[in-house]
Amino acid sequence: PKVSGFITKIYVKEGQQGGAGQVLFQIDNVTYRAAVNQAQAAVNAAQSQLNTAKLTYENAQKLHEKNVIGEYELQSTRNQYESAQAALGSLPYKVGALVSASMQQPFTTISNGSNVDVYFSLNEKEVMELVRKEGSLQAAIATMPAVKLQLADGTIYGSEGKVVKASGVVDATTGSVSLIAAFPNPQKLIKSGGSGKIVMPYQATGAIIIPQDACVEVQDKYFVYKVGKDNKVKYSEITIDTQNDGQNYIVTSGLSKGERIVVYGVNMLQEGMEIKPISEADYAKKMKKAEELSKVQGDGVFAVAKALKS
Repeated sequence: PKVSGFITKIYVKEGQQGGAGQVLFQIDNVTYRAAVNQAQAAVNAAQSQLNTAKLTYENAQKLHEKNVIGEYELQSTRNQYESAQAALGSLPYKVGALVSASMQQPFTTISNGSNVDVYFSLNEKEVMELVRKEGSLQAAIATMPAVKLQLADGTIYGSEGKVVKASGVVDATTGSVSLIAAFPNPQKLIKSGGSGKIVMPYQATGAIIIPQDACVEVQDKYFVYKVGKDNKVKYSEITIDTQNDGQNYIVTSGLSKGERIVVYGVNMLQEGMEIKPISEADYAKKMKKAEELSKVQGDGVFAVAKALKS
């Protein structure tokens, strides 16, 4: 025999005359049927990855045509698409190949997709804050609220997850601690090896919140334009919390309650420029009028100034 297994049935008798193609013995084929099913599952997974890569590449082409992304981003999505095509059409073993239990390369990899573990990390400072608050890392994990998962396409996964494990060591290379959040996956939407972002609830009291549009980012620093009593702007550095909701920043230093900053129009400003502050409501009216007239009328530079409060 070319395969291993138990003989489950004998079709001939000793001394019986036989012919070409006649079945003589049957070897237990449950293991081999399972291998076929596994291979089909691998093909299905590769097809899903191919479909996703195709959609990503087609979307990148549209963005590239509108000059939203550059040639590098377009080429990256093209490479991913071509890799997915190759993965779907390339199986490690062909018909007629001799296989055995001692092979280094498996037929396929099996994973239980009904529940998935999502690996993510927190920096050392964030972990220390949790430990100080709850007394231990285990207690912090037990009291952590449910988390959400932002998928690779930017959408939020429909089910919430629970943080269940944390590494006991800090990665010396990244300065972070690895954690695991468990998510139910009844529809098998999340695939093994996929990527995304963990979204954790965050609460801050007595904090100053400003729109991200009000900030000017230079490398790893953030700046805003403060508005003085003489309506002249001052280019000022601030520091922000690493946690944000994608629309606003929590300011940790550089701004105080009662100060005014420019919210819209920061790209038109320069240090010491005098502006004519208007409210956000007036700004909305001017933008609506500008759309109707195809231009903004008025004297001086208009900018929306917002008084800060905690």
